[in-house]
Amino acid sequence: MADTKREIERKYESDESGLPDLTGVAGVANVVDKGTAELDATYHDTSDLRLASAGVTLRHRTGGTDAGWHLKLPVAPGVRDEIHAPLSDALPGELAGLARSRVREGRLVPVIRLRTTRDIRHLVDADGALLAEVSVDHVRAERLFGGTGKAQWTEIEVELADGGDPAFLDKVEKRLGKAGVRPSKSASKLGRALTATKGGKPHPAKPDPVPPGTAGAHVLAYVRAQRDAIVALDPAVRLDTEEGVHDMRVATRRLRSTFRTFGKVLDRRVTDPVADELKWLAGELGVGRDQEVLAERLLTALDEVPGPLVSGPVHDRLQAWAEAGARGSRGRLLGVLDSRRHLALLDTLDALLADPPLRRAAAGDPEKVLAKAVRRDLAKVTGLIETAMDQPPGHERDLGLHEARKKAKRTRYAAEAARPAVGRPAKALVASMKSLQSLLGEHQDSVMARQTLRELSAVAHAAGESAFTYGLLYGREERRAAEVEARTPRAWRRITEDARV
Repeated sequence: MADTKREIERKYESDESGLPDLTGVAGVANVVDKGTAELDATYHDTSDLRLASAGVTLRHRTGGTDAGWHLKLPVAPGVRDEIHAPLSDALPGELAGLARSRVREGRLVPVIRLRTTRDIRHLVDADGALLAEVSVDHVRAERLFGGTGKAQWTEIEVELADGGDPAFLDKVEKRLGKAGVRPSKSASKLGRALTATKGGKPHPAKPDPVPPGTAGAHVLAYVRAQRDAIVALDPAVRLDTEEGVHDMRVATRRLRSTFRTFGKVLDRRVTDPVADELKWLAGELGVGRDQEVLAERLLTALDEVPGPLVSGPVHDRLQAWAEAGARGSRGRLLGVLDSRRHLALLDTLDALLADPPLRRAAAGDPEKVLAKAVRRDLAKVTGLIETAMDQPPGHERDLGLHEARKKAKRTRYAAEAARPAVGRPAKALVASMKSLQSLLGEHQDSVMARQTLRELSAVAHAAGESAFTYGLLYGREERRAAEVEARTPRAWRRITEDARV
């Protein structure tokens, strides 16, 4: 079973003089000598270094206190999530899965071997609590694939203790700086080894296939950002992080919206099939997730009902309904992420960015082309809201407001893509559409909640239970929806009056 920890560290150049005196660092009461460790790590990657190019490292290491397999995923400069699995000859399946969105159908091979003599010091406070681990690493690198080069160097590594304040590293860096120690030019040992052994290094991103400053360049930059998000969020979804599924789903929606809105820039004959696959992925990501969110809404609403008004095993039935929806959904989702269909979609997105299906407007002025597309989407939102509010309360209005919500979301994403070119008006529209999306989302959540309450009420009635509380909850949801419907025309008028795109 793999373990995950957040690693916050900094690296510095070092000569043979070793570690400067760190007793003067604020908060440090003592520097404890923890001895020397011999580490032997083999780094694995594809032959074209896909992991290293993305700042990801995968290694098999012996020696030290954490021997085993380590996969490190970038979070921010100097911050990585490290997933550790026990020592074994073969790469554990869980770590292979976490790297799959990068590796795909590629083959992992040993690329670099690093043997490190690590001289370890602990910086502790007055209570003896660990603040940071500082080591002087004498590194010997050997190329295993793509060359036969060797290199060696010495560096200082400072790793913050678990749960520590990152500001403490600034204090250590200030003290090191006074002693003449400078930050390393390389963010990782692997990156330095790849460069130093002369056998190749991570490939830099290829330049955009369209001139900068054009409408096409702006749209492709937004597409690339969403593609990158889908790939980078894959491990978060597999690790079942709190927002992983939601954020990946949003990235798929942004891509689909971009293809539709900017059809004058990117040829929809090419992008429509890709959008269909993105819709499939979003649907798979939503299996279990929508029911989970709805169950949380209904259980929260039930908690607000006074005890005497709760008639029958309502809580147990709601909980059982929620668990039934979640059962098996995670295993299914992992299967989707490992499927050929999903990996083919990632390859298709790469190919689209490498050779985009540009139309004539792609060469045009970005402010004009993108603003025109955003205005077109905004006009459609207006028509949908007016049509919906012309309907009497009920099913047709509900459907109309749901369509308006989806179009508002699309307009928001279009404004996001246009913001670098259009500036403040697009930024304001993003905020307005987000607000409208939330308002209409509350209405749609109420629609779905009422539908579920009707179904659960019928099941409870058939089982001989009281349906009173379901009816009470239904009435409260109906009132919420009516309040949203009353606010919608006023909210929309304010948005259209302020719109300047």
